[in-house]
Amino acid sequence: MNERLPPLQSLYYFQIAAKLGSFKLAAETLFVTAAAVSQQIRQLEDTLGVELFVRQHRKVVLTLEGHLLFQHTDKGFNQLQQGVRQINQDPRPNQLSISTLPSFAQHWLVPRIGHFRSQNQNQELTIEPTNQLVDFQNSNIDLCIRYGRGDYSNVTSIHLMDELIYPVCHPLYQQQHAIYHLSDLSHADLIEDTWPDFDWSKWLLNVGVTASKPTLQYDGSHFVIEGALAVQGVALAKHTLVQRYIREGKLVRIGQIAQKANYSYYLCAPNGYFRREKIQQFRQWIFSQVEEFETDAKLDGEIFNLE
Repeated sequence: MNERLPPLQSLYYFQIAAKLGSFKLAAETLFVTAAAVSQQIRQLEDTLGVELFVRQHRKVVLTLEGHLLFQHTDKGFNQLQQGVRQINQDPRPNQLSISTLPSFAQHWLVPRIGHFRSQNQNQELTIEPTNQLVDFQNSNIDLCIRYGRGDYSNVTSIHLMDELIYPVCHPLYQQQHAIYHLSDLSHADLIEDTWPDFDWSKWLLNVGVTASKPTLQYDGSHFVIEGALAVQGVALAKHTLVQRYIREGKLVRIGQIAQKANYSYYLCAPNGYFRREKIQQFRQWIFSQVEEFETDAKLDGEIFNLE
């Protein structure tokens, strides 16, 4: 006995036509022609070796075999649709978990997150600071904010904002060591992140300045910023992370030249996650914050791309 199922498309066209009692209405529902519906059902009848409809002038009526098949196809497609809805359904609609870099969390996201909480008071929020990429299949993380090129596997990456890099130091260090111009960096203690685009030698080469080699290296931008705040030297730092300290007078910018970083910030998650209401709310909020930041913290001076 041949138990191979007929083509799924033919069964679906049949189910819609049987429910509506009309090939024409089925065609309108499926956005195809009535002839296409008729052809699929004729092929289904040929495959099964039975007539499924009695064709009348303005409608079609199910035969006994058609009634029997419709009971099963209607139940089957309804179960399929329910399964698809469950896949896309958010299992924790009132809990939002975000993974991001410790430096971005500490110096940019957390100082602003109270505004998001005030707009979404029923949303429980967890921020997980980590440099590790997230395995969405085996975690409760809903969304990642990452710093890179956006070419991550098995996720959709949405560009959030670019980054600029320039020298900063504590006002006390500036006074003690007379660091007021880029040329003064020749006698400064230089603090550097170990990330590839935080290279003092390349940065200085692009601006035509000679300086000593970095005397301090930290694995992480938050440590670099803490080093500058602790009067340890001049840090090559991210604009997004130090702008508020400059505004508060805790750090000062050296020179009027900034480098556009080779990497940018991205929102990352499986594509289906971006359809979840809580992700859409957060996405709308954070893009409004980025727009406000880029307007209020726009840099003066020259900006160059690292070669």
